[in-house]
Amino acid sequence: MIKPPLPAFAAAPVAGVGLVLAGLLTALSGRYGFHRDELYFLAAGDRPGWGYVDQPPLTPLIARAATTLFGESPAGLRVASTLAAVASAVVVSLLARELNASRIGQVIAACSAAASGLLLVLGHMVSTTTVDLLAWLVICWLVLRLLRTSDGRWWLAIGAAVGIAILNKYLVVLLLLALFVALLVTGPRRVLRTWWLPAGAAVAFVLALPNLWWQASNGWPQLTVAGGISADDGVENRIMFVPLQILQLSPLLVPVWVAGFVRLWRTPELRWARSMALAYPFLCALVLVLGGKAYYALPVAVVLMAAGGESVAAWLRRGRAAVRTSIAGVGLVAAVATSIVVALPVLPPQALAVVNAINKEQGEQVGWPSLVRAAAEGWSRIPEGQRDRSVVFTQNYGQAGAIELYGPDHGLPAPYSSHMSYADWGPPPDSADGPVLFVRQKDNRAAERFFTDCQQVATVDNGVGVENEEQNAAIVLCAGAVAPWSELWPDLRHFY
Repeated sequence: MIKPPLPAFAAAPVAGVGLVLAGLLTALSGRYGFHRDELYFLAAGDRPGWGYVDQPPLTPLIARAATTLFGESPAGLRVASTLAAVASAVVVSLLARELNASRIGQVIAACSAAASGLLLVLGHMVSTTTVDLLAWLVICWLVLRLLRTSDGRWWLAIGAAVGIAILNKYLVVLLLLALFVALLVTGPRRVLRTWWLPAGAAVAFVLALPNLWWQASNGWPQLTVAGGISADDGVENRIMFVPLQILQLSPLLVPVWVAGFVRLWRTPELRWARSMALAYPFLCALVLVLGGKAYYALPVAVVLMAAGGESVAAWLRRGRAAVRTSIAGVGLVAAVATSIVVALPVLPPQALAVVNAINKEQGEQVGWPSLVRAAAEGWSRIPEGQRDRSVVFTQNYGQAGAIELYGPDHGLPAPYSSHMSYADWGPPPDSADGPVLFVRQKDNRAAERFFTDCQQVATVDNGVGVENEEQNAAIVLCAGAVAPWSELWPDLRHFY
């Protein structure tokens, strides 16, 4: 059946949504400070490679490019996340258009995406999920183009998008599984019966091969990391899955999201796209079985929200349009306001207690300079004659990244850590047999058994009472290590 041409793209109003979103994110990009993951990406970007134990290379390379171009500051780094967020909102409007949304439906879809807590959180800080959201949305848009046109050549573009997504985060495999099962159930299955499909798979494989080769050569450490996440947080992730799906996107946008699912499932003209609706529950089931985090499934919920844009537009066109428009406007404003408070650094840090319960990433951007100052206080306790044989050793990559970035201004040497890829960047030399300044979280004393005569000499206080992972962290001065670093390193290494 020949499908009618798509509606015109609402380029100007969608561009306006993008500009407002970019302005908001840019205005707030320098508040608080770096997130612990951003500090890690900066460190990894300074050590480029085809892979890291817990991630592929793309996000660290983006972090390095952003800070090279725009400066090594939170605002400079976050130009990249702002651009990714704006691109995501535009792709959402393209998804809506692909699903036959009118110009107003496309704008509603873009506004809904921009108002969601998910997009604002990911647009504020650079993370693998920031890039992942954009990649998943692009893949879903290309899949819809394939289903709508039945032109197998779209598999080549899908393969390219998948290959790039794998260079950022391996979770895209879950999306592919969910879409494949949904297509088998609902069709149209004919798009799977073409040689363009293996050609697209070949494109994806070639693009992802350098990183896959790195993982294979290093014993697939990503599987160890994923297993640790599931073992440590799997039960909590399953319990909180549904509530966080709603809270992280925005409770006020649930009607748009649900309307999109219903529209895809029930509208005869969109029967060809039903697999996109079914992919969402399949994806949720996969994430629940694996014990993954709730946000893993949210990109497909955003696709459903894109489908719901036209449902809202149709509702507005029915009787008493002025009243309905007012209701929708109030709902959108309320969604924007609540999402901004939860997702962006608009509150004084002292007022983050409630927000942290929903979005702990805000709190993780507070206090890193305080940690470095506390570490410098501990370092000053080491006699100058012993410092050339001394080591700053941290429990996690955030602490190491903060000291690596801010430490030189406080006279601190380069830190070492056995956490994630910091472990691959090497242990201290065995000649460093002097005192060890150990930076650890408040109640985690497990690693102290590797050192001798340890005493806490300082405590981290961010000064604003934010209860994050580093608040009240301990700065511990030890006389030395119990064995040469090269012998201790395998036992010190940890992935979570």
